[in-house]
Amino acid sequence: MTSISRRLLRPFLAAALLAAGCAASAQTLRVGLAEDPDVLDPSLARSFVGRVVFAGLCDKLLDIDEKLNIVPQLATSYQWSADNKSLTMKLRPGVTFHDGEKFDAAAVKFNIERHKNMPGSNRRGELAPVTSVDVIDPATVRLNLSAPFSPLLAQLTDRAGMMVSPKAAQAEGDKFGARPVCSGPYKFVERVAQDRIVLEKYPNYWNKDAIHFDKVVYTPIPDATVRLANLRSGQLDFIERLAPSDMEKIVAEKKLKTSSITEIGYQGITINVGKSDKAKASPLGRDARVREAFELSLDRKGLVQVVMDNEAIVGNQWVAPTSSWYAKNVPVPKRDIARAKALLKEAGVTNPSFTLLTPTTSDAQRIALVVQAMSREAGFDVKIQAAEFATTLNMADKGDFEAYVLAWSGRPDPDGNLYSFDVCKQPLNYTGYCDTETDNLIKQSREVLDPAQRRKVFEQVAVKVLKERPIVYLYHRKWLWAYSPKLQGVRDIPDGLLRVTGLKMAP
Repeated sequence: MTSISRRLLRPFLAAALLAAGCAASAQTLRVGLAEDPDVLDPSLARSFVGRVVFAGLCDKLLDIDEKLNIVPQLATSYQWSADNKSLTMKLRPGVTFHDGEKFDAAAVKFNIERHKNMPGSNRRGELAPVTSVDVIDPATVRLNLSAPFSPLLAQLTDRAGMMVSPKAAQAEGDKFGARPVCSGPYKFVERVAQDRIVLEKYPNYWNKDAIHFDKVVYTPIPDATVRLANLRSGQLDFIERLAPSDMEKIVAEKKLKTSSITEIGYQGITINVGKSDKAKASPLGRDARVREAFELSLDRKGLVQVVMDNEAIVGNQWVAPTSSWYAKNVPVPKRDIARAKALLKEAGVTNPSFTLLTPTTSDAQRIALVVQAMSREAGFDVKIQAAEFATTLNMADKGDFEAYVLAWSGRPDPDGNLYSFDVCKQPLNYTGYCDTETDNLIKQSREVLDPAQRRKVFEQVAVKVLKERPIVYLYHRKWLWAYSPKLQGVRDIPDGLLRVTGLKMAP
């Protein structure tokens, strides 16, 4: 029996859900994921579901709360220098990694340098202005910057701030992600691709009194209906990304708890405009007028209604229109089929055809089908290619796509939704978009500390980027969770990550 067949039978074969001794019990928290994460190395990782697992595995220097305030985690306090070009942090005492090694300032220095210098690191852009790290004493570390860097604290609340054991990282090299060693509440036990990731409680965790489960098992189940069936049957305790069409019914039934949290990221279509030769071969990649026509062929409100059952906010930028960072000078365009056809005629393109790459997840599949139908009215011939999520990321890395249904879970600072995607040769710039003026503006937005001045810079960035449309932003989802009525302590934080600290089962 294939792994896909096993997954589809899980609601009816409960004993097969958790193999190798991971049977359900009050001491095991069982989490259903919408995808299988990519590599579990904070420096290399890219997937949202990987961040969900990291929330239980790898503590960060800082964290965020429900209102996006920055709060302590491994760093207990921080202070900027007078010129805002260095950040000094005091570190939490008595912290150890899962291999027993001590967490201290030297470990922070190692991790920041690893994030910046490791081949293939996806964190280097996030920490680009950090020029050096000084160990002041074992409990004090200083990050020195080439220029003031507004997003730094926000970057340290995510993977750029995650700390791994220097000893284990040096020993394992590029294979570290197969058996990660961090300092979070749970330590890594095993991973079976497409089936499960198992963590167990770390007895020496610095905040161990807030940890109430012996194990956490993360199970990837791409089909939202199957995830929900497993939750209903008691084989899972929590599922992330509930199908929007199920939300109203579950709330009405009052048998499960739910959460609905507006994300700080976006759902969009990433277009290859220069990543590889496929950009030149595709009319969508070659000509910005064709991309504009494509955007004008889409009805965002219709997409939100059909794909998300209205559980999302229409948008056209890297932040939602409700965000204080939204560039109001470039509002959401309305659907205009006549103008779309005129643009295609102007570009000398009739019935442009391209392939839309999509993950196999339920929501991504629905987006692809609706986009295919909508754009057909303007003359587009969209073919759909589906693949497992990690596979699509690898294809995007290589430029082996024309257009790609890709969501970004978002960061507290808008820079985290922008820099790595739109600055030349950044690790997440799957589009291949590269423009010197845009680069300079984004760099300027990082150095400006005054919010009002930053907003003005972001308005200029929006004019440039949204005219070229390397990414056609569609909407901003709501994180829809469902979980056991006995599960207590769930925190609704806009990054969409389940914090395991404080979670427990009611008797």
